Amino acid sequence: MILWIIFFLCCLMIFISGTKLSKYADIIAEKSGLGRTWIGLFLMASITSLPELFTGIGSVTYSDVPNIALGDVLGSCVFNMIIFAFFYAFYLKKTFTIKTYKGHTLSAIFNILLLSIVALSIFVEEKILSIGWIGLYTFLIVLIYLIAIKFLYTFEKEHWKIFFKETKSELKYENISLKPIIIKYTLNAIVVIIAATLLPKIGEKLAEITGLGQTFVGNIFIALATSLPEVVVTGFAIRIGAVDLAIGNIFGSNMFNIFILAIDDFCYTKGALLSFVEKNHLISALSCIIMTSIAIIGFLYRTKRKKFFIPWDSIIIILIFLINLILLYMVR
Repeated sequence: MILWIIFFLCCLMIFISGTKLSKYADIIAEKSGLGRTWIGLFLMASITSLPELFTGIGSVTYSDVPNIALGDVLGSCVFNMIIFAFFYAFYLKKTFTIKTYKGHTLSAIFNILLLSIVALSIFVEEKILSIGWIGLYTFLIVLIYLIAIKFLYTFEKEHWKIFFKETKSELKYENISLKPIIIKYTLNAIVVIIAATLLPKIGEKLAEITGLGQTFVGNIFIALATSLPEVVVTGFAIRIGAVDLAIGNIFGSNMFNIFILAIDDFCYTKGALLSFVEKNHLISALSCIIMTSIAIIGFLYRTKRKKFFIPWDSIIIILIFLINLILLYMVR
């Protein structure tokens, strides 16, 4: 009973501070000129993905459960795509598909590239090339992540103003000072980090009574707990009309999740982390690649005529999630 009370309080803290976080990030995006996509991709995503970071480091350093670390990362990526599909279908309607900034396609492609490296490394298992105890894939992940930051930052600076004019967007926060907003953002980010880092530990204890395997628990229970910040931040960002901030947060969180896997590999001194995990994780990795690919198709192609109440791409993403869930349960 006490665990459930603590779990509820953490969720409440995340909800309250997460909503404020979205508002302040939207102001920072406009006042700084960096744009909502880049702010969502890196500033917001780095905050909402910190639970996965602490869970992963704890899993490989103190508990020696690499399957939990990898399962949390990949499971969170899959859950983030469900968050994307849900808000895509029920909140954004035609505005989402017609005016969505094309920079999201680039970030989605970087997601697929990073996930493909992870999937390939899981497949080859003990044949992974390594330098010391660190897998070669870790250096590739870090390199690609840094390239993505630089590439998307440059793209955002060059194209944001053009996009702003094309969509006839207006400045909403001209009379607001940036400095106090940054302070408020930092304080609320700290609250989210504290509450969110407690969730995985509580979720893990609650999951123990089910008797399920590490892969299933990591991909479902722990990933669900650590994805709560993305749910709150994304939902409120959409509510205030910061669509690009919301989408940037989703794809940015997934990119940062894979970067977290590289950090976990540095901390796991027994050898290359992905040499010590079950191949079942390929299910989540490939599922997320497919889901992200469907999202890209949705960005690039959209008919004005709606045949279904729910967009076709959201339907497929949800279907892939259900298949992923069933397969993980079958091979647990």
